[in-house]
Amino acid sequence: MENGVFVGGGGDGYGVKQWLRLDFANRHGLVAGATGTGKTVTLQILAEGFSAQGVPVFMSDVKGDLSGLAKPGSAEFKLHQPFTDRAQTIGFDDFAYRAFPVTFWDLFGDQGHPIRTTVAEMGPLLISRLLELSEAQEGILNIAFRVADEEGLPLLDLKDLQSMLVWLGENKDTVSLRYGNIAVQSVGAIQRRLLVLENQGAADFFGEPALDLRDLMRVDADGQGQINILAADKLMASPRLYATFLLWLLSELFEELPEVGDPDKPKLVFFFDEAHLLFDGAPKALVDKVEQVARLIRSKGVGVYFITQNPDDIPEDILGQLGNRVQHALRAFTARDRKALRMAAETYRENPAFDTEQAIREVGVGEAVTSMLERKGIPGVVERTLIRPPSSQLGPISPAERGGVIGTSDLGTKYKNRLDRQSAYEILAQRTKDAAVAAAAAETKEVDLDVAMREYTAGRRYTGARVGRSTSQPARTRSSRNSESIGEAIANVVVKELKGTTGRRIVRGILGGLFKAR
Repeated sequence: MENGVFVGGGGDGYGVKQWLRLDFANRHGLVAGATGTGKTVTLQILAEGFSAQGVPVFMSDVKGDLSGLAKPGSAEFKLHQPFTDRAQTIGFDDFAYRAFPVTFWDLFGDQGHPIRTTVAEMGPLLISRLLELSEAQEGILNIAFRVADEEGLPLLDLKDLQSMLVWLGENKDTVSLRYGNIAVQSVGAIQRRLLVLENQGAADFFGEPALDLRDLMRVDADGQGQINILAADKLMASPRLYATFLLWLLSELFEELPEVGDPDKPKLVFFFDEAHLLFDGAPKALVDKVEQVARLIRSKGVGVYFITQNPDDIPEDILGQLGNRVQHALRAFTARDRKALRMAAETYRENPAFDTEQAIREVGVGEAVTSMLERKGIPGVVERTLIRPPSSQLGPISPAERGGVIGTSDLGTKYKNRLDRQSAYEILAQRTKDAAVAAAAAETKEVDLDVAMREYTAGRRYTGARVGRSTSQPARTRSSRNSESIGEAIANVVVKELKGTTGRRIVRGILGGLFKAR
């Protein structure tokens, strides 16, 4: 089948070839199974098949084994003979060892080209998920993004976001009048979460140059799709960062890529390993976003394949959109396991040749129960399939070989050096500096005014002789003042006596004598 990916052989004796049709590869898929049942090899052969058909692939390497895609397998390998026998059994006639074009990526920049994005591109919803914020704290984070946008403060790295939160705390009274209450305690809680994230190495993830999505969708000179491998062995120590990053990447693909309808083959196939980490404790808003992306990104030409141990890890609304399925063995040790096994079997189109539930329980390593979409997107009948052997090396390559692949990549110079252009941190720092300079200048001016005022007051006080209250009376000597005081005292006594009884008698006597004389 020219327009398909060869998965393996099914039917009686495993002689019926099982294909994943490229024109339905963007209808998404599921690879599930317990630990040690062969999921990693299935991922490897799917990546090989897509790359050979000119379809770029993005996948995370949780255990480091997928780096072997960059190196051809060897006849000296211990499984060479079993691989050859399996290829003959399933009719893989053109089986040969070969390498595939690989680009290594790493959020920390140690085992691949660094991947970066800006805080603004990540957005408040995903950062709140990353920091495990409460509803009130998420509200404050939304305010920070809104104010930064209005004030022209680019949020590029963690320093920018931290500075923006400090500014909110200092101006909470003003901002709260417009956007609602901003509690200093909540701002402090967000800052502490950012510090933890920074200590985990996420500071390297936020910044510039940001990842150009076109660098994930390249095809080499031979028409082979580039296989992009994210080193996730260290990243898994921070599972929330891992899940948030992959969800961000999906969201960016959804927002940036144009509509293409149903193409003959996908523009990119995205493998989401350890998918349960995306949904563990996820709020409904986030699950709804994943469902929206999974439902609509198909028309952008992107196929999304979730890899997990149990299909029960995927929400039902999303699980129903995964048309192409490879189900490795499930172990039913508990009642919950048996229930999950039964539910997984019920999602397949039945094959009268065998019991699906029993088959899922019994398939061995390298074998799986598969169902691929057929014409008009109808799910195919479930088959017990022997997965084809990989053409590339099974297992990881050496650090020196990885370094050689990274060193020869033309993307090295593009992403190696970190950029630090002017953003919120620098702008707010300059504003603080300018405010401090203005305050110092105002204080100096006030001191100068105080000195001038004191000099002016002192000048008024000491110019000319000191003058008391003016009077028209000449100055008198002390003896005259004393004489006047004695005379005034005698006159007061006389007036008092005249006003009394004796005084009235005297006056009457005098007046009576005068009238008689007349």
